[in-house]
Amino acid sequence: MSNEVKQQHEGRDGIDVQDPAVSRFQVVQEGARRDDIEIVHYEPPFPVPGTKQERRLTRTLAGMFLLVGLLATAFLVVYIWWPWRFDKDASRLYTPLLGLTLGLALLLIGFGVLAWGKKLLPKEISIQDRHTGPSSDDDRRIAGQTMLYMADEIGVRRRPLLGLAALAGLAPVGAVAAAPLIGGLIQNPHKNNQMFTTGWAPRDGNLIRLTREDGTPIRPEDVSAGGQMTVFPGIPGGHSNEYGDSPTLLIHLREDAAQTARTANQRKGKQDYMYGNYIAYSKICTHAGCPASLYEQQTNRLLCPCHQSQFLIIDNATPVFGPANRPLPQLPLDVDAEGFFVAKSDYTETVGPDFWERP
Repeated sequence: MSNEVKQQHEGRDGIDVQDPAVSRFQVVQEGARRDDIEIVHYEPPFPVPGTKQERRLTRTLAGMFLLVGLLATAFLVVYIWWPWRFDKDASRLYTPLLGLTLGLALLLIGFGVLAWGKKLLPKEISIQDRHTGPSSDDDRRIAGQTMLYMADEIGVRRRPLLGLAALAGLAPVGAVAAAPLIGGLIQNPHKNNQMFTTGWAPRDGNLIRLTREDGTPIRPEDVSAGGQMTVFPGIPGGHSNEYGDSPTLLIHLREDAAQTARTANQRKGKQDYMYGNYIAYSKICTHAGCPASLYEQQTNRLLCPCHQSQFLIIDNATPVFGPANRPLPQLPLDVDAEGFFVAKSDYTETVGPDFWERP
């Protein structure tokens, strides 16, 4: 037990907490007495400040927090400047590096905080009875001085290296938390229309064929009445993650359903989007980007398995249930001279989850 604690236990009663000559620790002890708190154990980790052991521990924790800063900075560098496009080999390391740097940074923060608390903070055991009623001026001063005393006991003022290292290490972690929020501002989404162009955009004046995952083109007779098929743009890598916004559901509607769909398309100015009884919609759910691919032939509804959004296919894929609030974009269809399905144009509406610039 420290000397100050011993003095308080030796019978110093009723001190004036407003007296500037009274030490902060004495105010804390007086507050404890007034609240019927019995300190049964109090042990500072280093009774003699500045020992070799304390300095070694301080340097270790400082190094730990500085390493946190380096890892968090590495996360930011990877997040902002690492090549992320899926057509580059280096992109394979993008996600692993983000996970590794952020994971190690958070792990070291946990170890650092635990070591600080266990090795540098005083060990105290107190027993207190509950009380009711408003707080007096003295009680408020006692509470304020207690918090300041706790700040002193953390040891930042006595160990400035540790405080600076913690600040330098945790500041980049704050930037890590902000990076995803402002990441969209780093690059203009309108540049090269990267947010508004998919793999279905015509190339060199040529329309893009609808193909299976293996790249083989599709004829109308390949999809039976009431059936559906997931199709991809017939371009190099059209089924890869590089064109993850392009998967489309091609549906062969039955005659009565097709007539209803054509009428709905005319209301929206999309009278030439269907080819016969065939209709195609983006598979990317407009709520959170999950694959909406569970087609119910009897109800003509397309279900998203993630959050149960439902889209009515014969009414412009309008959402009729769940959190999605925007229809699925429709792909204009045609058949080329060889009888294979082609996209007459890219999607005329933006694909995927909503954001502020989407209609």
